[in-house]
Amino acid sequence: MTDGPQVKGWCPGALRPMMSGDGLVVRVRPRLARLSRAQALGLCALSISCGGSLLEITNRANLQIRGVRETSLSPLLEGLGALGLLDDDPEIEARRNILTTPFWSPGDDTVTLGAIVETTLAKLPQLPAKFGFAVDVGPAPLLSAAPADIRIERGPAGLILRADGLDTGRPVGFDTLPEAISEIVAWFERHRTEERRRLAPVLAFAPPPAQWSGASPFSAAIIPKPGPQAKGALIGAPFGQIDAQALAALVRASGASGLRTTPWRLLLLEGAPMPETTAFITSPDDPLLTADACPGAPFCPSASVETRALARALASRVEGRLHVSGCQKGCARSSKADLTLVGRDGRFDLVKNGCARDAPERRGLSHAELLAEDF
Repeated sequence: MTDGPQVKGWCPGALRPMMSGDGLVVRVRPRLARLSRAQALGLCALSISCGGSLLEITNRANLQIRGVRETSLSPLLEGLGALGLLDDDPEIEARRNILTTPFWSPGDDTVTLGAIVETTLAKLPQLPAKFGFAVDVGPAPLLSAAPADIRIERGPAGLILRADGLDTGRPVGFDTLPEAISEIVAWFERHRTEERRRLAPVLAFAPPPAQWSGASPFSAAIIPKPGPQAKGALIGAPFGQIDAQALAALVRASGASGLRTTPWRLLLLEGAPMPETTAFITSPDDPLLTADACPGAPFCPSASVETRALARALASRVEGRLHVSGCQKGCARSSKADLTLVGRDGRFDLVKNGCARDAPERRGLSHAELLAEDF
């Protein structure tokens, strides 16, 4: 028996689901962060029929179907295959960690570069499961804070390839990109360890080749908030949680031609006006936009506390970022928050300006005590 929460070194996929407290978690990785209208409606229908009617959007812009019964896994996979949302095998699926911004247009550089990266991935050695790429080639980077190890961005020098952990990158072209990616991966493979399985920690330990840096990306753009966009309506999912029935109804009512996912717990209803709905966040000032909370108990076996009702109750009362974590893993937020509450043995430890793994200022607070706090 272990003494603490178990940190898994891989993420669930459609072909490699993960068991959680409410059943299997099946992750779908939409290509270019987009589902067609038919795919979005089909995914919602599968979540309702094979799972618990609950979807989640992850910080890698993927969608997870929660609460899948083991007896429903085969029909779920058949349905995902029919929708064109299934890879040929788990290894191909595990490699395809490619983040893109949601605001691309058909035929633009994001589409071309995404295809180049996916083709290159098939030729690379097997990488750690969470090793990922970001294709971030809009006018200014939007994915700088999103998890990725190798980033394709723009700067004054044109396209650049930047290793996560470095402030600058190297100029590349469409023809030289595959070789440059392969070079970074080969270096990473020579230097990584079991403890250092992502590129930034390895770069902090081993100096990179000089040619990897020198070309600056453009300054990062401000992450968008819910509201109308040129591509459609941008709406928020509180804590990344989505009711499949509500989403299907919204896609139908809005006339959206597709659904685009983001790493910011936001969804873009392609070509749609801003909807009137209470199931999603539509105001850019909603306090839930600054609150992170994992599923908590009983959905996660590592959690001893319920999380999201407490986060809803405290979101408007906490100045800055709030993180409510069911355990010390801190799955909902890996970086610091102004206030972090960490579940332990049915109560909460309180951390200020830190992460779920940091030493708390106070321990053993009850739900009622936290509601009575003046934050």
